Amino acid sequence: MAKRTFKGQGNEDFDWSAFENGSVESSMSKEEQQKAYDKTLNQIKTDEVVEGTVISINKREVVVNIGYKSDGIVSMNEFRYNPDLKVGDKVEVYIESQEDKKGQLLLSHKKAVNSRSWDRVNAALENDEIVKGYIKSRTKGGMIVEVLGVEAFLPGSQIDVKPIRDYEVFVGKTMDFKVVKINNEFKNVVVSHKALIEAELEQQKKEIISKLEKGQILEGTVKGIEPYGCFIDLGGVDGLIHITDLSWGRVNHPSEILTLDQKINVVILDFNEEKTRIALGLKQLTPQPWEALDPNLNVGDKVSGKVVVVADYGAFVEIAPGVEGLIHVSEMSWSQHLRSAQEFVKVGDTIEAQILTLDRDERKMSLGIKQLKQDPWINIDEKYAVGSKHTAKVRNFTNFGVFVELEEGVDGLIHISDLSWTKKVKHPSEFTTLDADIDIIVLEIDKENRRLSLGHKQLEDNPWSIYETTYAVDSIHQGKIVDMKDNGAIISLEEGLEAFTTPKHLVKEDGSQAKLGETLDFKVIEFNEDKKRIFVSHSRTFEDLQKATDAEGEKKEEKKAKKSSKKENASQMEKTTLGDIEGLAELKAELTKAAVKKAAAKAEKPAEEKTAEEKPAEEKPAKKTTKKAAKADDAEKAEKAPAKKTTKKAAKAE
Repeated sequence: MAKRTFKGQGNEDFDWSAFENGSVESSMSKEEQQKAYDKTLNQIKTDEVVEGTVISINKREVVVNIGYKSDGIVSMNEFRYNPDLKVGDKVEVYIESQEDKKGQLLLSHKKAVNSRSWDRVNAALENDEIVKGYIKSRTKGGMIVEVLGVEAFLPGSQIDVKPIRDYEVFVGKTMDFKVVKINNEFKNVVVSHKALIEAELEQQKKEIISKLEKGQILEGTVKGIEPYGCFIDLGGVDGLIHITDLSWGRVNHPSEILTLDQKINVVILDFNEEKTRIALGLKQLTPQPWEALDPNLNVGDKVSGKVVVVADYGAFVEIAPGVEGLIHVSEMSWSQHLRSAQEFVKVGDTIEAQILTLDRDERKMSLGIKQLKQDPWINIDEKYAVGSKHTAKVRNFTNFGVFVELEEGVDGLIHISDLSWTKKVKHPSEFTTLDADIDIIVLEIDKENRRLSLGHKQLEDNPWSIYETTYAVDSIHQGKIVDMKDNGAIISLEEGLEAFTTPKHLVKEDGSQAKLGETLDFKVIEFNEDKKRIFVSHSRTFEDLQKATDAEGEKKEEKKAKKSSKKENASQMEKTTLGDIEGLAELKAELTKAAVKKAAAKAEKPAEEKTAEEKPAEEKPAKKTTKKAAKADDAEKAEKAPAKKTTKKAAKAE
């Protein structure tokens, strides 16, 4: 073993190898020799920062000599920020333990740096010092960097002057940084790599801008794409191509024209030396499309193009790159009932159209597609004559009727009153549905205003002339209450008819009010064919019957009363005028004689020869004879005159 010497504090050369193998010749005892040896070593303390020398380096650890009896070990990870570390370099270490379980001296370079890190970081900020840092990991919005033993934040915008698309490529790299911000209270440090190169770039920008001229064509690289345009790197200075300057045609997004890192030529449109803003153009490198438009193109010509934009009012069609024409929705169909342009075309469709107007100076063009078809109203009288029947499709509802389409460009209106003979339609949606087929008959044609009046109920005969007999006044029918209102109710009768009644006519026989949904008997109290109206009553069905019953009872009572009165009068008269028994006997005798004479006169002629005219003649003489007999009888019995007078009065009363 080679002889090692150590110059101790006593400035004496010490035979290290002889001490190790115990061959040291000395007059001192072993304890004295140990003490003498200890005096030659540095005096160290735990938790102290000392400077040491790197004596060995491997992949896992660094061996550092601090002048102690044993060398210390430091993890290689603690020197990541210093990849140029080599044997012989002086480093600061923190003494964690003089001896571990293995008797090893434990050192930490990181803790040594941390103990002085904040002083160094603050000094770096004050002195605008450039420091090295190790990028440890990716975090939200940037990176975590270890600088001077302190973890610092590197914002994504401060990594480079160019936009960063992949942050992961920087993890594990060692780079130069500038400390730009420190928060001592929260121990936060912000560093920047971009700041190191901005000064140099700023100088480059000034040089480039000083050489720029409007109209100058330069080569650049696409470094960023935004919805409003593309950023182009012109070699140290950036310019912007606005989306409107990318193409003469319509562009929805710049990515349709350019891609990242693409090399392109651009033209300088404008620039600002103070704010270093440069406006670039790409479409300006190609001719203006309107200037290159075919000079033989005129109004009335047919053109083909692609639909690029669709709005409610119409669609824009690109017939050449940068040349567009507008098709208004009114020029898409012959129909007067305008709809949205989306119902006719969609973006991306290739269509044919006719040029309606062309203004090359104003660079405007209007197109039409309905002009490519024949106007259906030219022969409307022949195809849809008044009285003809057709099937149409329901397109729209209004409060007053239904708009239907017989064919494209031919619309008509069915008024709400022409939907049904019997049903009262409050709104057309109660009768039919959108896009449904409906049979119609043409009632009227207004060719000048392109209007058709249509009917549906006219397909059937008017049933009200028949209903007048069926639903005559006072007839009774069964009906169902289908709707209740404040002023009355709607009653559904047979054959789909609807009648109306008021609340007082809905009172039932037990005094309760009829309710919605009930089916009852109703009496017709009014029928109006002209107004198509029927008025009914449920109360009348039992009220009129009761009145009739009461009237019949009154008649019977009246007859009975009259009969009883006659009997009573006869009895009374008999008591008052026939009270004289003798006078009654004489009266009976006279009547008997008169009857005998009459019978004798009748016996003179056969019964079969007598006529209706002869009967009065025979009877009159009998009557005269009876009177004469009465007079003769009166002469014979003059003494009984008072009794005779009474007898005559009684005879007259009888």
